[in-house]
Amino acid sequence: MALTFTEEQDELRATLRRFLTEKAPSEAVRRWTESEEGHDPALWQQMAGQLGLHGLALPEEYGGFGGGPVELGIVLEELGRVLLPSPYFATVALAGQALVASGDARAQARWLPAIADGSLTATVAFAEEGGSWRPADITANAVEDDGGWRVSGTKMFVVDGYGAGLLLVAARDATGPGLFAVDGDAAGVSRTRLETLDPTRRLARIDLDGAPALRVGPDGDATAYLRTVLDLAVVALAAEQVGGAQACLDAAVEYAKTRVQFGRPIGSFQAVKHKCADMLVEVEAARSAAYHAGAVAAEEAAHGTGGLPVAAALAAAYCAGAFTHAAKENIQIHGGIGYTWEHDAHLYLKRAKSSEQLFGGPALHRARLADLVGI
Repeated sequence: MALTFTEEQDELRATLRRFLTEKAPSEAVRRWTESEEGHDPALWQQMAGQLGLHGLALPEEYGGFGGGPVELGIVLEELGRVLLPSPYFATVALAGQALVASGDARAQARWLPAIADGSLTATVAFAEEGGSWRPADITANAVEDDGGWRVSGTKMFVVDGYGAGLLLVAARDATGPGLFAVDGDAAGVSRTRLETLDPTRRLARIDLDGAPALRVGPDGDATAYLRTVLDLAVVALAAEQVGGAQACLDAAVEYAKTRVQFGRPIGSFQAVKHKCADMLVEVEAARSAAYHAGAVAAEEAAHGTGGLPVAAALAAAYCAGAFTHAAKENIQIHGGIGYTWEHDAHLYLKRAKSSEQLFGGPALHRARLADLVGI
């Protein structure tokens, strides 16, 4: 398992960073968060058409480029650095990876080409009103109906669920939990945008009342498949959290070098040095955990090594806390200006806190990690 990047992967990172520096400055990010769509549709199409980002981690036979979790992690890390408001995470990291992992050729042929070319947005609807992300706690139900399925229930905290064209809904039939594809505009689907802490990532409540659906993935009890879907989701989120944490570290260090008090840069004071040093250690440790998880996920997809649950739980438990701590310290180092609405520091803290709880908090992932390794 390689933990170093190839020349092509390094070039992907450099190209995307240049692109986002030019196309997604802070003022644009703030403007998009207040728009009706919540993102820039023109930029979305550029990301798909000019850079090929939507198909990067999708199979070539369905219009993708044959990459995997490592390449996807690079993209998400760079998107996290700028807090890009975009349905990319929901569409590619959640729904796209869920479809690829399903092994369902019919479902992949039907939806992956549209995801790859940017014409379809999608998401995974998993948690319910209790807030649990465990397959055992799914109560939404699916019943067979004339060769298809009908799904009923309520889903909460659905990433970019308000406008997604395709909903992959976790629901339970008589044999156990599974995943069901529902058209976002189908009869029986009601969507409500939620008021959230983080303005750069929109969440939705989705109510389903006999909505027509198609089953995706294995028949019968698909608990193992759903756990894989969640593991891939938290690995993707960890990469994004590393990008956000690095942006906080960079902002704090740059400010410490230029802000002068008592005739000297504040970065020369021991207390500020220690804060920056501690942030660096945590960010680099988080990076190692996220990169390791991405490499393990790629190995899992290629060879079925079985190491993904442990790597995913480790990355989820550590990267969330590292991002939140870096975001808080960034505000502290900036002092009074860091608390103002005009400064971007608060946006990173809001993303950090919301991401920390997105698929269950760090305590949940630490408990799962302990169970997996037998502690």
